Amino acid sequence: MRIGLVGTGRIGASHAAAIAARPEVTELLLADADPARARATAAAIGARAVPTPDALLAPGAVDGLVIAAATAAHPALIRAGVRAGVPVFCEKPVAQSVAETAAVLRDVERAAVPVHIGFMRRFDPGYRRARRALRDGEVGVLHRVHAVTGDAAPPPPEYVATSGGIFRDCHVHDFDALRWVTGREITEVTAFGANRGAPHFAAVGDVDTTAAVLRLDDGTLVTLQGSRYNGAGYDVRMELAGTRGTFAVGLADRAPLTSAEPGTGFPAGDPWPGFWPRFASAYAAEIDAFLRVVAGADDDPHTEGACTVADALEAVLAADAADRSMREARPVRVAEVRPPG
Repeated sequence: MRIGLVGTGRIGASHAAAIAARPEVTELLLADADPARARATAAAIGARAVPTPDALLAPGAVDGLVIAAATAAHPALIRAGVRAGVPVFCEKPVAQSVAETAAVLRDVERAAVPVHIGFMRRFDPGYRRARRALRDGEVGVLHRVHAVTGDAAPPPPEYVATSGGIFRDCHVHDFDALRWVTGREITEVTAFGANRGAPHFAAVGDVDTTAAVLRLDDGTLVTLQGSRYNGAGYDVRMELAGTRGTFAVGLADRAPLTSAEPGTGFPAGDPWPGFWPRFASAYAAEIDAFLRVVAGADDDPHTEGACTVADALEAVLAADAADRSMREARPVRVAEVRPPG
């Protein structure tokens, strides 16, 4: 199969290298807003660079399209891919706003072409095991959920300025994973934020530390915490506690935790330094699922747990509700931020 990829920055280059190594991919074509960067990446992995993304979408040029370009380019590229009739994989987010995400969803639904959005936690073995445990009854009746996302070091000021804020940029992964693992919808968010580090967060109206309480549609309460300054290492965990058992995602030897209990040496491994090493197998698995769709082996994106545009919209709605709650100092129902229609 022939795959086109747009955007050869950090994540795009990593995806490109993984795709180029797949035996079923006979040709990988790369495009980037910086053509020199596309050429350099192509030369390093044995792919072929093309001058513009339009070259990837000529009739018969590719069998599938991977989008890892800047967020502002996502809607147009998704629409171009589905107009060309090729399956699309796009890194999150779908668009820069809820309204534009909803508009892309309408276009994708009309086209009836598979589109996967890159929420990689759905392909992480721990999250998948927790989801099975809940569905198979090992957890029992779910009574509480706790989620944590902590960056080992804060992103640079130029990234923060255009990120959309910590709830949309970072915690949107927690919101999507929560929906996918529990099978429930988020109905209400009460969120708080604080700035405990560099001033560039506050300068653009963002925060570096978060806490939130979420309510699911069955009444289950969820607590969420986040930080851009988790100096011990990259920390992503989820805990499901019910009447029969408790399952903890991310509680392994590389969790950046130190036990205060005497004689306890767990966890014993080197802490995760960042998101790519922590979720390397998940990134590979989500691309594998997408390539199976391109090959025609699986035309239903839900079968392998892939995130659809509709799923991505629900996650960003929860993120918008959290952001509004923090700014207005009140609980916000997700229905308040849902666009009409």
